[in-house]
Amino acid sequence: MKITVIGAGAIGGNLAAKLSTAGHDVQVADARGPEAVRAEVLESGARATELADAVQDRDVIVLAIPFGAAGQLAGLFASVPDETVVIDTSNYYPGMLSEPIEAVDNGQVESVYTAELLGRPVVKAWNAALAETQRTRVFRPERPAASRSPSPATPRRRGRWP
Repeated sequence: MKITVIGAGAIGGNLAAKLSTAGHDVQVADARGPEAVRAEVLESGARATELADAVQDRDVIVLAIPFGAAGQLAGLFASVPDETVVIDTSNYYPGMLSEPIEAVDNGQVESVYTAELLGRPVVKAWNAALAETQRTRVFRPERPAASRSPSPATPRRRGRWP
């Protein structure tokens, strides 16, 4: 599969390396330029590319950028075919990683907000794991998703999360 990861930071770099190691054709683009892609990401087989070239002829585009920044890429996505899947890894952290966003503060779903910024549908994925977890966890594609729990099921206690 031809995949581009936009954002070469901790999350984007981890995903690019893992996807490339799994055999996918992976490009990585960063707003700071191709030179911002870490050597260990490139050692996995992923290729650094210019942002302007990153979305052409790709099956999947992964956004590993700060929440709310997708609007800056709307022009870039104008020529992306409808069948290209766009995955967003960001989370909204008002006042910490982004300025407060009234629509999301008032209940708009994050993926809907990002889709409106880009002018196309997005899928939300890989946003629930920290970068270190992504980097160190072994992905075993032979195991069905439902069996990927790291430990046996813990009985739930009334009124408490396991």
